[in-house]
Amino acid sequence: MDSFLKEFYPKVYLRMLEDKDISNYCKFDSQLLTVFTSSMYISGLITTTLFASTFTKKFGRRLSMLFGRAMYVVGAAVGGGAVNLSMIILARVLLGVGMGFSTQAVPLYLSEMAPSKYRGAFSNGFQFMLVVESLIASFINYGTEKICGGWGWRISFTLAMVPSFWLLTLGALFLPETPNSLIQQGKGHQKVIALLKKIRGIDDVDEELEDIIKAE
Repeated sequence: MDSFLKEFYPKVYLRMLEDKDISNYCKFDSQLLTVFTSSMYISGLITTTLFASTFTKKFGRRLSMLFGRAMYVVGAAVGGGAVNLSMIILARVLLGVGMGFSTQAVPLYLSEMAPSKYRGAFSNGFQFMLVVESLIASFINYGTEKICGGWGWRISFTLAMVPSFWLLTLGALFLPETPNSLIQQGKGHQKVIALLKKIRGIDDVDEELEDIIKAE
């Protein structure tokens, strides 16, 4: 958005105004702009590789999802209220941390909670929804760019917290932990059996419990 570039990357904005014929590569040739665009993905990669997997294994899938969603909310709030470049980059880093934890914990949670015959459908459904969310985000960016006054980018940033806050308060907050995670955390088998009976709707869960114990 022009208003965003004008506020945080004035040199890039002036370069765009001065010469309409130069390539986009030359227009947006800025190290700071590169930091902004790539910081989320780099922090997400580092988080997933170094922290999220260990955290998810030790503290559970549910807590990892909650933490990831909380980072999304905080990152969106910081970005929406940013007054300088440092805040904008920090917001992207926080969003990357949220992305790292979410992409680590959510597919794992779905696969462990879903009945075996529906496991593939749940996993594919998760990937499909990521594409849908990207499409919705593109429409939001397109719409907010048309807002007069130069604050459309703030709305775009802030709206990122809406689905995260919704899932944080009404979703993951009330979800049970997965049977696999309970085994990893050393919880009693009786607690795991009770959970399996509840989510499977049957009383004979000994075979699945045995498979989970062997897998862990």
